[in-house]
Amino acid sequence: MRFLQLDHVAIHVTDVEKSCEFYENVLKLEPIPRPAFSFPGAWFQLGERQELHLIGGREDEVRSHHRGTHYALMVDDIDQWEKHFQDTGFEYVPRKTRPDGAYQIYVADPDGYYIELCTPPGADPSVAT
Repeated sequence: MRFLQLDHVAIHVTDVEKSCEFYENVLKLEPIPRPAFSFPGAWFQLGERQELHLIGGREDEVRSHHRGTHYALMVDDIDQWEKHFQDTGFEYVPRKTRPDGAYQIYVADPDGYYIELCTPPGADPSVAT
């Protein structure tokens, strides 16, 4: 028995429409079809095979931080992502370099969930493999 891959990340959000706007316009994720569940939500493509599932109706406090609970997305060009956040005026945690040479920047969604955008260790910042 073994795990094949991470299939999806699901997060509980307060306002599905507001979250969709963030994930489509700020993080540039592609919306994908979602089954007709009896509760509000939306799905997005993350990379080739993974998905992000938004589940509406959150009432509990979010406990997320860039040095704590978060999820990470490997990017192809961290320079362009940082420029995108600067050009749009979207608040982000400025680029840091991990001890292994990977680059990281963080943004928070409307509910306060932190998302890390990163490169592989030792990668040229504009070319992830």
